Amino acid sequence: MKIKIAALMVLSVLVANTATAQTDRWQQAIKYEMEIDMNVETHQFTGKQKIKYTNNSPDTLTRVFYHLYFNAFQPNSMMDVRSRTIMDADPRVSSRIAGLSEDEIGYQKINQLKQDGKKLKYEVVGTILEVELAKPIMPNSTVDFSMDFEAQVPVQIRRTGRDNAEGIAYSMAQWYPKMAEYDYQGWHANPYIGREFHGVWGDFDVKITIDKDYILGGTGYVQNPNEVGHGYQKEGVKPGKGKNDKHTWHFKAPKVIDFMWAADPDYTHETAQVPNGPTLHFLYQKNEKTTENWEKLKDYTIKAFEYANKTFGKYPYEQYSVIQGGDGGMEYPMATLITGERSLPSLVGVTVHEMFHSWYQAVLATNESLYEWMDEGFTSFASSETMNVIMEQGQDNPQAGNYRGYKALAESGYEEPMSTHADHYHTNFAYGRAAYSKGAVFLGQLRYILGEEVFYTGMRRYFNEWKFKHPNDNDFIRIMEKQSGLELDWYREYWVNSTKTIDYGVKSVLDAEGKTFVTLAKIGKMPMPQEVTVNFKDGSSQLYYIPLRIMRGNKSFSKDKNVKILNDWPWVNPSYTFEIDRAASQIESIEIDKNNGMADLEPANNTINIEEHLKATFE
Repeated sequence: MKIKIAALMVLSVLVANTATAQTDRWQQAIKYEMEIDMNVETHQFTGKQKIKYTNNSPDTLTRVFYHLYFNAFQPNSMMDVRSRTIMDADPRVSSRIAGLSEDEIGYQKINQLKQDGKKLKYEVVGTILEVELAKPIMPNSTVDFSMDFEAQVPVQIRRTGRDNAEGIAYSMAQWYPKMAEYDYQGWHANPYIGREFHGVWGDFDVKITIDKDYILGGTGYVQNPNEVGHGYQKEGVKPGKGKNDKHTWHFKAPKVIDFMWAADPDYTHETAQVPNGPTLHFLYQKNEKTTENWEKLKDYTIKAFEYANKTFGKYPYEQYSVIQGGDGGMEYPMATLITGERSLPSLVGVTVHEMFHSWYQAVLATNESLYEWMDEGFTSFASSETMNVIMEQGQDNPQAGNYRGYKALAESGYEEPMSTHADHYHTNFAYGRAAYSKGAVFLGQLRYILGEEVFYTGMRRYFNEWKFKHPNDNDFIRIMEKQSGLELDWYREYWVNSTKTIDYGVKSVLDAEGKTFVTLAKIGKMPMPQEVTVNFKDGSSQLYYIPLRIMRGNKSFSKDKNVKILNDWPWVNPSYTFEIDRAASQIESIEIDKNNGMADLEPANNTINIEEHLKATFE
């Protein structure tokens, strides 16, 4: 009996430990304190960084990694070599890094690094700092790191840098030594070649000392508005004086994955308020190319936030900044850098796109390197829907451009599965079309599969349940399964893990004894549920819906929809026949996917005119 009891106790412990080990969706936590002193003459700065790092994982950590992104902007860096050897180089980069002089390159040099007061051994390997710990970081424990570093801001080439093409002094993205993320998949210490990012949720307390004439904006809330002025102080309060012709800007940013700032002596700083939402900050250089459009941008940005909050989930921070800078458009927590000398539609479009990254990158913060399409694609989908509303574009299908982009990819011969790591696509073309276009079509087709109401309710549920948790593709599809009651794993597996394509067609129409028998053909290798519209000569129409058997259920249609739900289609069957309870002579045409919800690569075979078809058959 004692042996049995002991055995049961051991088994209980093993079961408990196993259950703990399977709880893999913990989040590491970090708190940054940084003090930066910028020399605007040399474009160099010194920095002191203190980190409180909490290991919430079940693992013992014996080393850590930091990203040193500025080191990419040096001749023969991995980013330089990649840019010069890839088939279709980004023209913003190309061979520009290779030609940088010593005073134009970027660097981050570590002068000292300590763990709980003890000096650490480390090695700089390109854009990664590899650190051997003095003492392992145990599960559920917190350690302190302190660092002294210096850096040089590179000339603006890609995302970050000084003196961009429109004359903005500093676009300070990826500017500090940043602790790499450690999650259920381990460390993510990827060398920087110019693609995507991943980060630890953290709180930032940053003090930036810079020439007093410079105006700053970016991630975080200004803590000393009355000292720095420039439109941040309360109305009627004059700013104080800095020391030695410099001001220190103090920012705090809670629960963000990164910290960006921008600075220019010629910025104009203006604000606008989203009703029941954040304060919007606009920082830009006023000139004949910007003033009129940036003034109009305020109202459009307010409308975009209102639509986004209602449709996709509520933005959780108290402010958002739209800042002229960078080399196009790039998102950061609570802010974006965009080039500003644009037409109004372009200016609104880039702002809305980057704004939506605050939902799918800054708040949900999926690992972009592994699931770049969940950020760029979801953002592209949401921004297309929003632009159609706020710009009153009147498009029946706002995703049409994304569908065209995907089709160009599928027909190009360069397509790779969306499960490819962002850094490892063979071409920039394949990466871009997969991340943006095919990623957006993923949602467009899912809306077609689920129905409007279920889809948008699921999108909000996804945002609310997974914000601040780094979801992956399975987490998203499980939310949609729970919301719809359907099985959707097949859809994710085909669309994400393969390059199989969709092509359905009307194969034949047979008139027999006052009834019509329609046979559809599955020509492409990817299965999809089918919606077939039968248009009758009397002007009426009937929708026939054919679910896939592996869905284990049906699409949710609106109550006023005239639809007949047919038996499901096993995906192995190459064809499917259904019956129309009218003679073929009463039918005008038959059309698959009338509203273009599917990315069918051969839409020409989706529609037939019955008279022409029967005539051709009998001839």
